Amino acid sequence: MAAAAGAALLMLLMAAALARGDDSDWVRLPSKCEVCKYVAVELKSAFEETGKTKEVIDTKYGFLDGKGSAVKYTQSDIRLIEVTENICKRLLDYNLHKERSGSNRFAKGMSETFETLHNLVHKGVKVVMDIPYELWNETSAEVADLKKQCDVLVEEYEDVIEDWYRHHQTEDLSQFLCANHVLKGKDTSCLAEKWTGKKGDLASVGEKQSKKKSGKKKKKGQKEREGAASLPDTGEALEGVQEQAPLTHSPADEL
Repeated sequence: MAAAAGAALLMLLMAAALARGDDSDWVRLPSKCEVCKYVAVELKSAFEETGKTKEVIDTKYGFLDGKGSAVKYTQSDIRLIEVTENICKRLLDYNLHKERSGSNRFAKGMSETFETLHNLVHKGVKVVMDIPYELWNETSAEVADLKKQCDVLVEEYEDVIEDWYRHHQTEDLSQFLCANHVLKGKDTSCLAEKWTGKKGDLASVGEKQSKKKSGKKKKKGQKEREGAASLPDTGEALEGVQEQAPLTHSPADEL
C-alpha cells in the first residue's frame, strides 16, 4: 500500500515537472541575465565576507627605495584578485530547483523535488529514473554552464568590476555591473525576481538554521565570557567558605 502511494506521488512529481515544458525544454541553460545576476550576488557576498578584517598590508616590501606605504586589505588589489579569481567556483554550490520559475530555479540547498525523491528512497520505495541514484547529487548541466559562463563574464568585464571596486562601491553591484554594462539594452527582468520562500522549502530552512546556529554560538561565547568575568580571583577566598584551620597535635599523638 505504501509502495503504491509512493509510486503515485512520484508520478505526480514527474508530471508536474514535465508540465513546465516538453522534452527539449528539460535542460534549459542559464540566460545571460541569470548568469550576471548570480555573479553579482556572489561578488557582493564575497566582498562582505572579506570586508570585516582590519588587516593592513605593508607595500614597502619589495621596493628597493622603500617608498611603498601601508594599505588596508579591504582597499587592496589583493582582495580584489582573491575574490574575482574564486567567484565562479562559488556557483558550483548552487542546485537546480525545477519546481521554481524564472531565475529562482538556481539556489543553494537541495531542491524540493529531489528532497521528496530522497525521502521516498529512504522509506523503501523503488524510484526508477533516467538518472542513476548515485548521480542525483552531481552538478547539473545547467549549474555547470552557469559556472562556465561566469568564467567568461568575469574575464570580459574585469575592468568594470575593478571600476566598481575602486570608485562605485556605494552603488548596487547588480545595477552597476548587469543593468548598466553586461545587459545594457537587453532583457534585465530576472534581476527583479526575488524568491520569498515557502513553508518546508529546504533551501530556505537550511539558510535560516545556519543563521540560528551562528547566533547561538555567539550567545554561548558571550555567556562563557560573562561567567568567567564573574568568578573571583583564585588568590581570594570565596565568600561563605571558611579557610581550613591548621591541624592541632596533642602530646599523646607525638608519643
